Amino acid sequence: MNETARLWLEKYLHHLAMERRVSPHTTSSYRRDLESLQAFCVQQDIGDWCDLDIHLIRQYAASCHRKGLAPRSIQRRLSSVRGLFNYLIREGETTINPAVDVTAPKASRRLPETLDADTMARLLEIPTTTSEAIRDKAILELLYSSGLRLQELTGLDLDQLDLKDQTVRVLGKGSKTRILPVGRYAVKALTAWLQCRGELAARDETAVFVGRRGKRISPRVVQTRVKHWARHQGIPARVYPHLFRHSFATHVLESSGDLRAVQELLGHADISTTQIYTHLDFQHLARIYDKAHPRARRKN
Repeated sequence: MNETARLWLEKYLHHLAMERRVSPHTTSSYRRDLESLQAFCVQQDIGDWCDLDIHLIRQYAASCHRKGLAPRSIQRRLSSVRGLFNYLIREGETTINPAVDVTAPKASRRLPETLDADTMARLLEIPTTTSEAIRDKAILELLYSSGLRLQELTGLDLDQLDLKDQTVRVLGKGSKTRILPVGRYAVKALTAWLQCRGELAARDETAVFVGRRGKRISPRVVQTRVKHWARHQGIPARVYPHLFRHSFATHVLESSGDLRAVQELLGHADISTTQIYTHLDFQHLARIYDKAHPRARRKN
């Protein structure tokens, strides 16, 4: 592709990072997706983004499918392409988004993994004998209490916590702010952490959670510590930070039945994203039905 097209790609990625404030991980994913389209354009001898039309985008999606790419991954690539062209339209470089009506092969929707309430309680009962363990307990309790994304957790600053009011203010996807309740167990764990935070934190650090060097904790460290405590507590399932968010949503929905409230708590822009948890809730009800109804009990 020509130099102008490459320049527009870099401008768009900069826009994602600086204006949309998406995470570095998400920006890298967009780069990989769009560089894949760029390679397709080179093969087709296409020099500029504006030379792409709906037929070429369909050819691109079909070529991804022939290479064995999963439908979900093709959906993500097409979403990245639509995002790029929306940006080019905004900047006056084109007037048409050729990817807007192109769809990927239908993907089967995977249900999110969760931990049941008893297993989650066992995981959260970690011994707090060191400052690092006290920090980790606060992290785990807050993830489960408020359903935070990993990037939201690591991005938290001290002024976003209000333990007196039992709330936390987080900056989610698309720079959208939401205020979430913090449960009493999480408040207790956070209070204990803030009392000893000074033992680890650098003097000028504003982050709630810090690592051994006193600076803001990284997502990778949180992932590692979550795995460590899952093994320590004898949890056989694969445990990772987003599992706390799934478990939070499922348990709130099971207890309340209020899908709209769960949507607000999770910060989903579209309720269809939240509706996947209704499938989990139905599975829970189906198991109860199979056990309880005399005409539904399965033979051993």
